[in-house]
Amino acid sequence: MSLNLLAAYVGTTETPEGETLYNYSDIWTSYAKDALASVFTWLVIAALVIALAVGIFVRVKKPDFFRTYVKYAVTVGVGMTVAILTALLALEFYDMIESGALFDLVLWPTVALGAAVILGIAASYVASLYSRKAFKATLITSISVCAAALIALFVCLCIYFDSGAAAENNGVSQESVNNLALYLSTAGLVVVIGVLTFLLGRNEKKGFDSRTISYAAICIAMSFALSYLKLWEMPQGGSVTLASLLPLMLFSYMFGVKKGVFAGLIYGILQTVQDPWLIHPAQFLLDYPVAFAAIGLTGMFRSVRAFNGKPQLAFALGGIIASVLRYISHIFSGVFAFSEYSTSDNVWLYSLGYNSFVFVDIAIVIVIGIFVLSSASFRSLIDRNSVPADNTAKATKE
Repeated sequence: MSLNLLAAYVGTTETPEGETLYNYSDIWTSYAKDALASVFTWLVIAALVIALAVGIFVRVKKPDFFRTYVKYAVTVGVGMTVAILTALLALEFYDMIESGALFDLVLWPTVALGAAVILGIAASYVASLYSRKAFKATLITSISVCAAALIALFVCLCIYFDSGAAAENNGVSQESVNNLALYLSTAGLVVVIGVLTFLLGRNEKKGFDSRTISYAAICIAMSFALSYLKLWEMPQGGSVTLASLLPLMLFSYMFGVKKGVFAGLIYGILQTVQDPWLIHPAQFLLDYPVAFAAIGLTGMFRSVRAFNGKPQLAFALGGIIASVLRYISHIFSGVFAFSEYSTSDNVWLYSLGYNSFVFVDIAIVIVIGIFVLSSASFRSLIDRNSVPADNTAKATKE
């Protein structure tokens, strides 16, 4: 690396004597995070290839042991997830603080909200081990705390935007942000997702229990860990990842759209911690909670009789429709909040093109998801542990 490039990357300070000092402390966490994420990416790819090869061998040579092998493989996967999250989240928080990427008024509510979500899930699961009453009380308390933290973050974002710091930190003018259009498009998408969730999930009778909480926590954590493993990253937010949404979409397919949308909402909030492009309160909702809540609609065709015996098709179609809603959410954000980034006179065309990475990302997920759902053993695992809608159960009996 040349001295000029190094100086541009890490920043410099001139001493009174004219000596140039390189400020490595300003960027070490950012560099370490990117390097470690790259290492984890190749490690996960290697682990998947090895697990697949061993799985095929076990399936052919020792079919009686295959189910046990799947359990061991899942356990190892969860362990890798914990390791990835622990390492990268720690570096993420240090990087946010050192780089000054976020206004302090927004940084700490964001971190508090992420912590409230994670601790709420953990506390609810632990409480479920003791009694149903304790589980309900803890779940209600956790949801209330998370809701309060979300409202606090939203209020802080309003103050952040009004101060002008949000526009300045993101390289845009405050006048270019269309407040009314942002609020209207956000409200419209929330209504659409809410109506679809109610209509498509009207036969989902069973609520959250300890098993559902456990699966939700594992799937959210795995998706969050995989989201750090980026195949490539867009310059103003967004990336194509190593099938990061697959666990979240499988959770929706297993437990239904109501629980799927809720899990997607939580995942979207956690994404704020990892990739904090925050310029406006409504833009925050569009790019994070609303966009990823839409992914929770993936399981919309699980209970449709026409797709009985065709889980791959049901998963793929549900994933495509859910991704279209996510795509629309990002488009609105690009047009009404980040129009100054447009390199075209037509900001709509620019936003349509820029956010098309969503379909590359989802194509990887669907291909892997179809492959996974083609396994009779995995389908059996889903059927044993999922909570299908009433009409799916009836169709199965018939």
